[in-house]
Amino acid sequence: MKYLHLIWAALFRRKTRTIFTLVSVLAAFLLFGMLDSVRHVFSDAGNSVAGVDRLVTMSKISFTVSLPESLQSRIEAVSGVKQVATANWFGGVYQDPKNFFPNEAISKNFFDIYSEFVLPAAQREAFDNTRTGAVVGQALADKFHWKIGDKIPLEATIFPQKDGSNTWTFDLVGIYHSKDPEQKNQENVLFFNWKYFDEARQFGNGRIGWYIEQLSDPKQADQVANAIDALSANSDHETKTETENAFNRSFVSQFADVGLIVSAIMSAVFFTLILLTGNTMAQAVRERIPELAVLKTIGFSNRSVLGLVLVESILLIVLGGLIGIAIAAAIIPILSGKAGGLLPTRVPLETWIVGLLLMLGIGVVIGWLPAMRGMRLKIVDALAGR
Repeated sequence: MKYLHLIWAALFRRKTRTIFTLVSVLAAFLLFGMLDSVRHVFSDAGNSVAGVDRLVTMSKISFTVSLPESLQSRIEAVSGVKQVATANWFGGVYQDPKNFFPNEAISKNFFDIYSEFVLPAAQREAFDNTRTGAVVGQALADKFHWKIGDKIPLEATIFPQKDGSNTWTFDLVGIYHSKDPEQKNQENVLFFNWKYFDEARQFGNGRIGWYIEQLSDPKQADQVANAIDALSANSDHETKTETENAFNRSFVSQFADVGLIVSAIMSAVFFTLILLTGNTMAQAVRERIPELAVLKTIGFSNRSVLGLVLVESILLIVLGGLIGIAIAAAIIPILSGKAGGLLPTRVPLETWIVGLLLMLGIGVVIGWLPAMRGMRLKIVDALAGR
């Protein structure tokens, strides 16, 4: 654009004010980049391609209500079910409550169904044959510097042992990793043998947290789900069977509506940003009334003046916004490594696109009134100081 140098000079006419405004815009979009990336991870929890051939069966009452072990053989007999695995939430804590990570008791065929988790054959065999064996994700192992052969003590928050002890000690026999590098957040779980858990726990023996069914044909998911739920209809353990993606979404929603929280925070931030930057642009145009009158005097049209002010306001927001999201993109991988894969590993493309649209929209909103004032400016009145 041939007038870019003019716009740039106007933007930095008051360098201190512009720099402070840019820092405000940068901070707002840094926060947006980080929060929206986290929101994206939570919303993606139910969109994994790897789980399209799996169903999850849990209690119709609540995720926290267990199901009888005897239900497994009946589920296995349902047409369309290829194999059935079991899992149970444990909820143990490692050393300090701040070190919380997911930990579950699983059946031996769990890794057959979850083929996206890569576990070396020797380690898989050790897990199957070690009563107190445990397997952890690579990200979790890196976070706590665990290696094969280590003993991992977890303090139970729900299930004490039969002898009254709350300390469960597991032998680390395997470290798995996710096939998809984008799913590194899946590597933050500790799995251990369900049979050991069931034998050693103080209560709830013979009860299953949830069943995972692998389907022969994913297209039959609805039909199979209805058949499984029909097994327990009108009993004291009625079930709810849904796709794994739907299960993941409902599981995440139990903690919080992350999307709503992020939207509320960012709405407040951007509303404040509009007030701040809008005042900056209004003041900048007010100071340059005589200059705008001179531009009109030498031949600039009303539309040209409108365009100059609008582009200036958009440039102010885009410049600060791009720097803010770029800083978020640099920080997020570092934070993800320290969080053991619980946080996103990058700023998604969707966040960049939404962020850019927000920059353009805010730029137009804050620049429109000052630009209209400049466009409607009467040369005589402006030069006379009226």
